[in-house]
Amino acid sequence: MIPFPELWLFILAALVLVITPGPNMIYLISRSITQGKKAGMISLIGVVLGFLFHALMVSFGLTAIFMAIPYAYLTLKTLGVVYLLWLAFQAVRPSGRSIFEQRTDLKIDKPGKLFTMGFLTNVLNPKIAVFYLSFFPQFIKPEHGSILAQSLQLAMVQMTISFTVNFIIVLSAAKLAVWFGKNPSWLRVQKWFMASVLTGMAVKMAFSKVK
Repeated sequence: MIPFPELWLFILAALVLVITPGPNMIYLISRSITQGKKAGMISLIGVVLGFLFHALMVSFGLTAIFMAIPYAYLTLKTLGVVYLLWLAFQAVRPSGRSIFEQRTDLKIDKPGKLFTMGFLTNVLNPKIAVFYLSFFPQFIKPEHGSILAQSLQLAMVQMTISFTVNFIIVLSAAKLAVWFGKNPSWLRVQKWFMASVLTGMAVKMAFSKVK
């Protein structure tokens, strides 16, 4: 298992990444604003199960990759750097939208459809798979034991953080949307702050030592 002194760095990274703009967050906030907190929670359950799908696929896949390809870490590290820089660009691009911006153009859906759409929004989002594949290897070391066990450990940590943050946002989505609507300058601050953090993480990852 991964020791806590190294795991806390992943916890911080997962916390930063979960509050960056993305389809899951935009969908959850939109549903919460349009249909209320209950609809947001149903959608969140679907999203979390989508995370579980990606986590299982990537955890077993990483084990196979590390065993079959000698330079897998270097390849995935490069992919991770590019991915983080792409996220940073997406956060500040002129046509981008903050996760806290309101979107009320969604029709009212029943619980079953809310759950299904939340699940599919996550499962069909390639960015989640790319995140797992490119980011997990930075924290996995053969000397810490089973690669599969370490992958699952990281997946459970990431899912817990994602659920907790998304749960809080679902509960406060309407208030946050109203506040940011009255203070649009803070949307720009949020975007540039996230872009700076993501860029810093990409630089750190680029110069990390290959295991």
